[in-house]
Amino acid sequence: MTFSSPGFLFFFMPLVFMLYFAMPKGSRNAFLMLASFAFYFVDAGFVTAVLLGSVILNAVVGNALHATPPGKRAHLILTFGVIANLAPLVYYKYWNFLQGAAADAVGASWTPSAIVLPAGISFFTFQGISYIVDIYRRHSNPAPGPVGFGMYHSLFPQLIAGPIVRYVEVAHEITDRPIRLVDVHEGLIRFCVGLAKKMIIGDNVGMIADRMFGVPANELTMAAAWVGILAYTLQIFFDFSGYSDMAIGMGRMLGFKFPENFDQPYRSQSITEFWRRWHMTLSRWFRDYVYIPLGGNRAGPINTYLNLLIVFTLCGLWHGAAYTFLIWGLFHGALLVIERVAKNRFNLVPHGLSGWAVTFVLVMIGWVFFRAQSAHGAMQYLAAMAGLSSAPTIEDVWNVVTPDKALCLCLGTVIALLPPRLDHGLWATERRPFAGPLLSAGALVLFAYSAVLIAANGFNPFIYFRF
Repeated sequence: MTFSSPGFLFFFMPLVFMLYFAMPKGSRNAFLMLASFAFYFVDAGFVTAVLLGSVILNAVVGNALHATPPGKRAHLILTFGVIANLAPLVYYKYWNFLQGAAADAVGASWTPSAIVLPAGISFFTFQGISYIVDIYRRHSNPAPGPVGFGMYHSLFPQLIAGPIVRYVEVAHEITDRPIRLVDVHEGLIRFCVGLAKKMIIGDNVGMIADRMFGVPANELTMAAAWVGILAYTLQIFFDFSGYSDMAIGMGRMLGFKFPENFDQPYRSQSITEFWRRWHMTLSRWFRDYVYIPLGGNRAGPINTYLNLLIVFTLCGLWHGAAYTFLIWGLFHGALLVIERVAKNRFNLVPHGLSGWAVTFVLVMIGWVFFRAQSAHGAMQYLAAMAGLSSAPTIEDVWNVVTPDKALCLCLGTVIALLPPRLDHGLWATERRPFAGPLLSAGALVLFAYSAVLIAANGFNPFIYFRF
């Protein structure tokens, strides 16, 4: 059930929130857990057992680690917990990819297995691992009972596509989260803004990207290829950040303060800065649970560069079991290594307008691999961007970018590049009472227009739902 579907917007969400606000405080965790499993079951069916198994596994392992003194036994329990978390992810997400890679290596034929990927498995797997590792490190205590943990691990606003919420970030709110009108108000505004980002900008520019990537790359003009990847660059930002806004907004309405996931990433002046601003909860997860345990930057430059490549190879594969995602991850890892070398050896640090322009173009080049259906298709598209397509006059940009789509493209570009001060603190109506009515009216207009678009055009799943 996607957040932009009529069933969610006009049935599930209002029903759940009305019941949640009406019921006694002591029943809310159990209710949210049941509602979250119902939300998941609507689309997943009996695959919901995978989520239930993850809840049981991490609750048991977390309690066992808390009761075990530091030492070899605790390390064995942690190792078991991590492997048991990863096993379903490897099977459901990577089994066909691994079979195909092995078959390609020996030149054999193979038939993919009919495996249905459980929605959000990459997210709740990482969330489960962070929970048990933090208990092992004595950074956190276990959740207060199976219901408290079950609610945290399955909470529907962030279950399918994040943000990846660590238990320590919401531990206090598991047991004590009063309903405050200001939280409900600001959370609802943010939800409406996120929905509008998805429906008004993300889906509209996505039509341009789909058209450009849907024709053979040698039928694209150079301008069309660049407009296509700019459209996808904006689509994935407004689609994913829109989802994050909706998730954070609903969490706020329920009394949770989820971590932010985006901080104007397309204003970055280096790839290093980009990864501090893009999908921040995932970046921090890889930093704290992979990069630092590998040694981080403590074991000399060569090991640092190797660790960066390992982390971003895994980051690419986390997004998808395909060579395109692997290349995308390696591409970003290599760029980070190059930036480190330039800084350490030549004292060259990207900055200013030139740093931003180079970074933005490199990010767009990376998105080609992220969007393309194959590595070969990505290379053909890059050739079209370089003006090397063999038939550069068949599919021109003006056949696709109608005035309404051009408006969304321009509007999306401006919003994505807004100075941070115009965006940060937008939701702080408590500090600026005069802004409350204006934001409420604006949010209502955005919601109404988004609802009209959903009724007229239907809805598309969020891009990150498939990860």
